[in-house]
Amino acid sequence: MSESAKLTYQGKEFELPVIFGTEGDNAIDIRNLRSQSGLITFDPGLGNTGSCQSDITFIEGDLGILRYRGIPLEQFQDNPNFVEVALALIFGELPNQEQYAQFSASLTKNANLDEDMKHHFAGFPRSAPPMAVLSAMISTLSCFHPEFLELEDETQFARAAARLISKVRTLAAYAYRRSLGLPYNYPDPSLPYVSNFLHMMFSEPYKQYSMEEEVLTALNLILILHADHEQNCSTSTVRMVGSSGANLFASCAAGVSALWGPLHGGANMAVIDMLEAIHQGNMTPEAYVALAKDKDSSVKLMGFGHRVYRNFDPRATILRDVCEKLLNKLGINDPLLEIAKKLEEIALSDSYFIERKLYPNVDFYSGIILRAIGIPTSMFTVIFAIGRLPGWIAHWYEQHSQNDGKIWRPRQVYTGLNEGRFIPRSERGW
Repeated sequence: MSESAKLTYQGKEFELPVIFGTEGDNAIDIRNLRSQSGLITFDPGLGNTGSCQSDITFIEGDLGILRYRGIPLEQFQDNPNFVEVALALIFGELPNQEQYAQFSASLTKNANLDEDMKHHFAGFPRSAPPMAVLSAMISTLSCFHPEFLELEDETQFARAAARLISKVRTLAAYAYRRSLGLPYNYPDPSLPYVSNFLHMMFSEPYKQYSMEEEVLTALNLILILHADHEQNCSTSTVRMVGSSGANLFASCAAGVSALWGPLHGGANMAVIDMLEAIHQGNMTPEAYVALAKDKDSSVKLMGFGHRVYRNFDPRATILRDVCEKLLNKLGINDPLLEIAKKLEEIALSDSYFIERKLYPNVDFYSGIILRAIGIPTSMFTVIFAIGRLPGWIAHWYEQHSQNDGKIWRPRQVYTGLNEGRFIPRSERGW
């Protein structure tokens, strides 16, 4: 299909090609707009600008659709396996038994960190934000693996991806243990990916961490549901940094920094902060919801609604069931979790929220689940980063493979002063 759009400006007409996506998300190709007309487009936040063509993830927010490599997210719900999904995202299809075994073996083999990296952890104050430590330590990995700074073929890329996915959980666990002054737990080669991470986080020299099946299922799903989300802020950051020719480690470290922003990766932390504020203020959930509905109030109901999903968040639908099963299994008596369940009940039955389609989103349930597992709020965004890493790697490789040699370089509309002159100090009161 060959179609075009026409732009008329100052009596001249310019023809712009149309690019057709497989799901109807079509785009006007403006690559030659400036050279033809002298114009650029203006789109703050890039909400209406396609930065690339991608085969990885599809989102239809109005219908609550999220697919990885064409596979609806709901189909990963039974027997969730984060490593299997990571392979599908990175390499384009679900692995066969041999491919999965080979990659899993590589994850196990490369879980350890070089012993000298411990000195870098010791250089951070214990109060250092875990995301700052994670970003810095991912960059540091590149110093210990210079052989992966230039990836010449898919085999070498696969080796680099396995190292990064394997070691990121070790980095995260060590950062957590360091913040508490606890001894580091070495990876256990007998444990699968998620179990090994929980072991490194919570085992003690005198006691192995006991893992309930419901905990492993919940954490696998949280990682899977965060594994990719199209061209979000951190993923776009990874692609932009990668367009400069930066290596995989540096690009993903930049993604961690972007995810650290409270408008991006900190939403599930905000949910727990809200619950704590309600509890500490001796406020009922009903009173808090009333304040959130009051247009003159600055109170916000965190964890409800989503910028992309205008109906419901498909990830939240999955986590809602998981959350209920987990809380019932663990039998946790936590006042914050009780407040959360009441807020959910109110919002799902209140016409104010129903009419505005403000349903609980993935951040609402993931925050509750992580708290129930025992993961501290300061580590929530780190868990997000571990989950999102396969998506970043997939996008880095796709961008790297498609790259026509051009570095990403957005334009601007300059609104500053016209040409002026340098004013001598004597005329500036010196």
